[in-house]
Amino acid sequence: MIRLFKVKEKQRELAEANGGSPLKRQSPGELRLHKDISELNLPNSCAISFPNGKADLMNYEVSIKPDEGYYTGGKLIFSFEVSSIYPHEAPKVKCKTKIYHPNIDLEGNVCLNILREDWKPVLNINTIVYGLYHLFTEPNHDHPLNHDAAAVLRDNPKMFESNVKGQ
Repeated sequence: MIRLFKVKEKQRELAEANGGSPLKRQSPGELRLHKDISELNLPNSCAISFPNGKADLMNYEVSIKPDEGYYTGGKLIFSFEVSSIYPHEAPKVKCKTKIYHPNIDLEGNVCLNILREDWKPVLNINTIVYGLYHLFTEPNHDHPLNHDAAAVLRDNPKMFESNVKGQ
């Protein structure tokens, strides 16, 4: 039988003996996020980075380079802020790239149902990234944050495409 408490105690003693600080306890949210990040299966057009270093898993960025749809060839950066009670609360996601999009407002707020009312603890980071990617392949004018962009997309898709390419 493995005695986990003994192993943890040994690790703590070794860290302190080597002049290091005692091991930092991770919150359940950090443990789950670590698992989610280690299991990411992103499309080739998406990447994750840690601007504060990998020691700060709770704040990271995802870049998306759509390879189809109106936004083909663009690069969009999203910041993720994950709370310690993750997965019981969805990460806060903001678009850092100024963009003309019906589901993203000028402050970078994102209208994606799984980030709000449809969030469930069984969802994960991979699900969010695919949801964000889907916003660029299929923008949704039915539930807009940018009402002007949504009206143009609904009423004049050619003009919408021109506006997207002109930004």
